[in-house]
Amino acid sequence: MSDRTHGGFLRRFTALLRKELRQMLRDRSNLAVGLLLPVMLILLFGYGLSFDVRDVRLAVVMEDNSPTARDVMAGLSGSEFLSPVWMASQTEAVQAMREGQAVAILRVPSNFSSELAAGHARVQLLMNGVDSSSAAAVEGYVSGAIGQWAQIQNARRGTRVETPGIELVQRMWFNEANTSTWYLVPGLIVLVMTLIGAFLTSLLIAREWERGTLESLFVTPVHSLEIVLAKIVPYFVVGAIDLVMCLLAARFLFEVPMRGSLVAIVLASLLYLMVALLLGLFISGRTRNQFEASQLAMLASFMPAMMLSGFVFDLRNVPLVVQLVSQLLPATHFMSLIKTLFLAGDNWPMILRDCAILLLYMLVLLWATRATLRKTLD
Repeated sequence: MSDRTHGGFLRRFTALLRKELRQMLRDRSNLAVGLLLPVMLILLFGYGLSFDVRDVRLAVVMEDNSPTARDVMAGLSGSEFLSPVWMASQTEAVQAMREGQAVAILRVPSNFSSELAAGHARVQLLMNGVDSSSAAAVEGYVSGAIGQWAQIQNARRGTRVETPGIELVQRMWFNEANTSTWYLVPGLIVLVMTLIGAFLTSLLIAREWERGTLESLFVTPVHSLEIVLAKIVPYFVVGAIDLVMCLLAARFLFEVPMRGSLVAIVLASLLYLMVALLLGLFISGRTRNQFEASQLAMLASFMPAMMLSGFVFDLRNVPLVVQLVSQLLPATHFMSLIKTLFLAGDNWPMILRDCAILLLYMLVLLWATRATLRKTLD
C-alpha cells in the first residue's frame, strides 16, 4: 500500500513539475528577469560601476608663478587620479565649479614662495560639496600629490632633513556641514518621483486590457489623448502631494538648504514627474499585462534611476559606455539638476538645458503612449 501511495505521489509530482516547467518556459518575462537580470547586475557592478574617484577635474589657480611654486604643483599632473586644469583667475575657476566643469579649486596664493622659504606655506583647496564622496577623495589626492614634492626634495639632497611644510587649507562649498544627508536627500526626491510615477501608472492600461473594459472606450468618441490625460491627472496630483512632503521633509526634518529658486525646484520636479508618469503609462499600454508591466517598469525606471543616475556612483568614474547609457536616462538629468538647485543655487544655463531635455522626453513619451491606444482590436 505504501509503495502504491509513493508511486502515486511521484506521478502527480512529475505531472505538476512538467506543467510548471512548460509554463515557465512560455513566460518569457519571468525568464528574462530570472536569467538576464543577474547577468546584467554582475556585469554592471563588476565592470561598470566603481566607488573609485579618477580623473578628477581640478581647477588650479596659480597666483604665484615662481619656479618654486610650479615645481611644487608639478606633482598634480603626474597623478592618475587628478586632471588639473590651469585657470587664469579665481573668478574663472569659481565659474567652472558652479557649472560642474570642476570638482575642486586649488588656489596657490601670491606669497606662496616667500612663505615656503620661511618654513611654512599654505594653499587653499575649495571642494564642491554637491558630490561629497568625490570631494573627500580629492583632498587626499591633492595632499598626496603635493607631498611628493617633499619626498623628491629629500631624495635630491640624499638626506632625511625635514623640508618646509605646506599646509592644505580646505573648505567645502555648497555643503558646509560636510554631511551625506545634504547630498542624499535631493537624490531621494528623484527616486520617489520615479517610483510613484512609473510604477503606479504601469498598471493602469494593462489592467483595463485584462478586464476588457478598454474595448468599450474604443466605440465612444473619446480620443487617445483624452484617455491618456484622464489617467495621468489623478496620479499627477498624488505625485505633487508626495513632492510637497519630500520638500517639507528636506527643509525642516533633514535641514537641507534650498539655495536655488523654489519655483525652479517645483517646476523641474513636476516636469520629471510627468516624464515618469508617461513612461509607466507607455509600458502599461505596450505590455497589456499587469505583471509584465510592473516588472518592466521596475527594470526600466527605478533601477536605472538608482544605479545609473549619479545617485550612488559618480558617473565621471564609470566606463564611457555606461556614461553614454546614463545620459539617455531622464533621471540622470533631473538628478544633477535637483542637487545643483538644492546645494549650489540657480544655474540658469543648466536649468534651461535639463528642463528642455525633460520636456523633449515628455513629448516623445506622450506621442508613444497615444500610439498604444489606437482604436484597433488586435
